[in-house]
Amino acid sequence: MKNRISIFVAIFVALLISWAGVTCLQAEVGGDKSLSPYFFIKSDDAAVDQMPLKSTHVTVNISGVIADVRVTQVYKNEGKSPLEAVYIFPASTRAAVYGMRMTIGERIINAKIAKRGDARQQYENARNAGQSASLLEQQRPNVFQMNVANILPSDVIKVELQYTELLVPDGGVYGFVYPTVVGPRYSNQDAAGGDNRQGWVKNPYLHEGKAPTYTFDMKVNIAAGMPLQDVTSTSHKINVQYEGSSFSTIILDPAEKTGGNRDFILKYRLAGKRIASGLLLFEGKDENFFLLMMQPPKRPKVRQIPPREYIFIVDVSGSMRGFPLNISKKLLKDLLGNLRPTDTFNVLLFAGGSKLLSERSLQATPQNIQKAIYIIDRQRGGGGTRLLPALKRALKLPKTEGCSRSIVIATDGYVTVEEEAFDLIRHNLGKANMFTFGIGSSVNRHLIEGMARVGMGEPFVITKPEEASEKADGFRKIIQTPVLTGIKIDFGGFHVYDVEPESVPDIMAERPVIVFGKWRGRAMGRISLKGMSGDRAYIEKLDVGKVNPLKTNGALRYLWARHRITLLSDYNRLKASDERVQEVTNLGLTYNLLTAYTSFVAVDTQVRLKDGRSVMVKQPLPLPQGVSDSAVGGRARARNMGLSASLARQAPGMSLSDKFSLGLSADCAKSSQAPLAEEEARPRPRIRIGEIAASRGLDVRSVGRAIERQLPDIETCMRNISGKTGFQGGEVVFKLVVSPEGRVTKIHLLKGQKVEELIRRCIMEKLKVLTFPVSNDTGKREITVAFTIT
Repeated sequence: MKNRISIFVAIFVALLISWAGVTCLQAEVGGDKSLSPYFFIKSDDAAVDQMPLKSTHVTVNISGVIADVRVTQVYKNEGKSPLEAVYIFPASTRAAVYGMRMTIGERIINAKIAKRGDARQQYENARNAGQSASLLEQQRPNVFQMNVANILPSDVIKVELQYTELLVPDGGVYGFVYPTVVGPRYSNQDAAGGDNRQGWVKNPYLHEGKAPTYTFDMKVNIAAGMPLQDVTSTSHKINVQYEGSSFSTIILDPAEKTGGNRDFILKYRLAGKRIASGLLLFEGKDENFFLLMMQPPKRPKVRQIPPREYIFIVDVSGSMRGFPLNISKKLLKDLLGNLRPTDTFNVLLFAGGSKLLSERSLQATPQNIQKAIYIIDRQRGGGGTRLLPALKRALKLPKTEGCSRSIVIATDGYVTVEEEAFDLIRHNLGKANMFTFGIGSSVNRHLIEGMARVGMGEPFVITKPEEASEKADGFRKIIQTPVLTGIKIDFGGFHVYDVEPESVPDIMAERPVIVFGKWRGRAMGRISLKGMSGDRAYIEKLDVGKVNPLKTNGALRYLWARHRITLLSDYNRLKASDERVQEVTNLGLTYNLLTAYTSFVAVDTQVRLKDGRSVMVKQPLPLPQGVSDSAVGGRARARNMGLSASLARQAPGMSLSDKFSLGLSADCAKSSQAPLAEEEARPRPRIRIGEIAASRGLDVRSVGRAIERQLPDIETCMRNISGKTGFQGGEVVFKLVVSPEGRVTKIHLLKGQKVEELIRRCIMEKLKVLTFPVSNDTGKREITVAFTIT
């Protein structure tokens, strides 16, 4: 009997290893240093202020469908050494950044737009000459870098930047999103040989759960022009004040002063679920601009729906560990559970490698759906985020005859291959529609929205588990019945040019048709919107002559230029020799906009640092809320997760299943943290979990996962100690006493007296914070766990 049980367990574990291995497949990285994020370690040098950013304040003025945003960053040097501060921060994917200024005491220096290389040179010249200066560069369309040079001791330097964006309603709901933190990006490039534009990826991060070191404040003023209702925030506590029916002021609750670790999300409706549609005109000195927003028809009823094929691509990398992966599991269960029997599907899991459910798509039978859910349920997250190979593999899968294929991607988007992904999708447009689900509290919206845009699909962002069902339902509505297809716009006597987009794609959701452009001559004529809604022809007309150009619509020039830049950047990979680079550069210089090739630079004329040089510090960033330490990846070698199973000796009071042994690799758990440069020479102790035993109903696998989550912090602690004292490895065994409330009340050392005392203390401190399920049994619960330290 025991032999049969042993064989069964061995087979079961082998199956788990086969599927769990994908979570820890990670590309081998050559060299000693890679372009990877790392954990911030506070210096012992009190003269250097390592966290010079003290606050971020955001003021948003929303007028109709246009938001104007002013971001104020305050830097203060509380140390004794002059500083150069480097701060990486995100922005909206639709932001048109048109201005920046720097304030030092009473002096205000307005920044100028310049070619990226020229702006960087001006900044470095000023820095080396002892002048205070600031430089704003775009690293991604939604990732910016601020450099502030020569912040003297006790200095307070304020840097303000301004941008505008268009608010597009979805299903009658308007949304404004202010991204607050850039999540750690996976990169397998060597620092020595990598593109210097990727250098921003190597940035310090605080550990999981640590609050931002700077304060965050937000104020939003809405002048909707129509009665407002349902003003809410799904991300932060807010206070809403109404001034009449169509004006509102929103401020953050004081409890949210450290809320800069997740996107600020504001939603509101207009009374009666109306949408502010129509024509906006701006008459400039040299050019005139228009913005057309036309209300689409109501969604048609479901009629004859052809069978569909779905390919679900799920990110199970280290950055998805915990909260984001739990959301993905909930989402996939909902999507899979609502497929029709006529549909087919497949599932592809990816991290450093990828794993496919089936070489051909399966019928959506209850058995096949349950098989997919079973596999997804067992993912824990680990390894790098190699998105491109996963996309290529999915696009090469044989297509089911007679089915319309849709590819659904669930990821946080923490990668650095946005342009490559866009290019790949663009060249495979005829093969599938692309729908993206951004999972997490601070996703890479540039990637999520860009993939959907070039793939002629729709993006969705899920920041909380409870949103998963709602978003899945929205996806089903979109995929079943598009709102408007075969769209054509006739401008009928209104003389327009440089119109974006050149052709209007099918409208999949209940949102307005949006067209930007320029016009010349008199504002006259009739615009007609034509298309098919279900099986009926649809037409809507608008009289241009009834619309007056307004000076307050000056933001249209920025929005048009930004839209043009976005298309150039999304649809093609930009190369140094590409003429599109020059076009983007010219747009940035002409319209005073931040782009990948133009930057803002502000230089103080006074020489403030006359002797010595400033110390560069990179402002440490908080991990986005819900993201674990496993997201901070770096130097790693390909290694399958060390999940081994064996039956331990049966002890009094413990069942056979309680003696299941886990061998969990710390390398997988922490996704290979990359150390600071000054730590490279330190010994790098490793810790591995050995056998675990538990009594009184404690599940060994759950215990193992809880302990595994502490491994990154344990190794960081050990590394700091070993760098100062050296260390002696070996095996160490602890017994934990767990109260009925689930807290660890005592820890006993059973073996390992020869292991360095400070190392043992590191482990014990992290084990003390573990919590376990509450038990109705008042008896003493015990856990025995062994570690091997090398």
